[in-house]
Amino acid sequence: MSEKLMTSTLPQGSTIGILGGGQLGRMTALAAARLGYQYHIFCQSPDEPAAQIAHNKTIASFEDMVALKSFAETVDLVTLEFENIPLSSFKYLESIIEVRPNSHALSISQDRVKEKNFISDLGIEVAPFRSVNNAADLNSMLTELGTPSILKTARMGYDGKGQIRIDKESQTQEAWNASGACNDTGGAILEGLINFEREISVISARGSNGDIVSYIPVENIHKNHILNKTIAPAPISPEQVENAMQISHCLIENLKLIGLLAVEMFITKDGRLLVNEIAPRPHNSGHWTLDACAISQFDLLIRALCGLPLGSVKRSANATMQNLIGDNINDWQDYLLDPTAHLHIYGKSKARKGRKMGHVTWISSIT
Repeated sequence: MSEKLMTSTLPQGSTIGILGGGQLGRMTALAAARLGYQYHIFCQSPDEPAAQIAHNKTIASFEDMVALKSFAETVDLVTLEFENIPLSSFKYLESIIEVRPNSHALSISQDRVKEKNFISDLGIEVAPFRSVNNAADLNSMLTELGTPSILKTARMGYDGKGQIRIDKESQTQEAWNASGACNDTGGAILEGLINFEREISVISARGSNGDIVSYIPVENIHKNHILNKTIAPAPISPEQVENAMQISHCLIENLKLIGLLAVEMFITKDGRLLVNEIAPRPHNSGHWTLDACAISQFDLLIRALCGLPLGSVKRSANATMQNLIGDNINDWQDYLLDPTAHLHIYGKSKARKGRKMGHVTWISSIT
């Protein structure tokens, strides 16, 4: 890796390689273009949202080392838009070119057990949890944590996939099979169910010079385990705001991450903050920044990656972001009639149940 790159600005006209072709990659690419950078998308299908807008793209498996090497030769640094990149492939790229975030941060965010241990070792609270390797383990761990509990695959789960609630000990074998943890997902994690008041998230950025900035905490409302709505700012106390931002800063600094980190948290009934998950990339709960901040999370990511000043993350408006999931995209023209609505469509060809097709953000003045 180039030590010079770590402390210098990536020149305009340089090419940023983006692993993944989804909507996060698409919006990251557009932000790169706004700041004068080229981009090269590496994804597995030519009809993915980011691939649709890319002049430079590689369509290949993430495990195709020949394609990865060729990709690396055409770009100046590499980033990602989602975590489910094979770690071996990411480490291979890291051995020949600058990658941001680093493979250490990716390895932790890919594995829920590693993630929980990393966070709790920093003295940050998480839900009670146990690592589970098989159905027999699950029986004993459930006795320790009690019911109800949530069983999740350690790896490869998102938007509610790979997780199941256990209300009775008699459900252990059924839950183990249903979660998919018996497949090649690195085992599972059992988490005690949290009786929380609300869910929030904070998105922070860290530049190559160590500077850290954070957007204000937002409230996230889920439906069928998928983020449905984000409200900015979250209706929480000033002390909770400060605590949430301190937690996010602590995590991104200890990961030595250059780029973005999204930190999802629970606020318990008695006001404590528990970290649920982290993601070293742009996040669905940060889409509101596209319309309510001078610098969106995608612009902020490019600034951090390229050694540019991070700038101000202050919001210019309050915002409510609504995901358009599945057939909800069919109402897209209605949003164009609303002067307070900002519509974003991702370009996915088929609306399926649970699929994020776009989002709309309503903004209002700060009172």
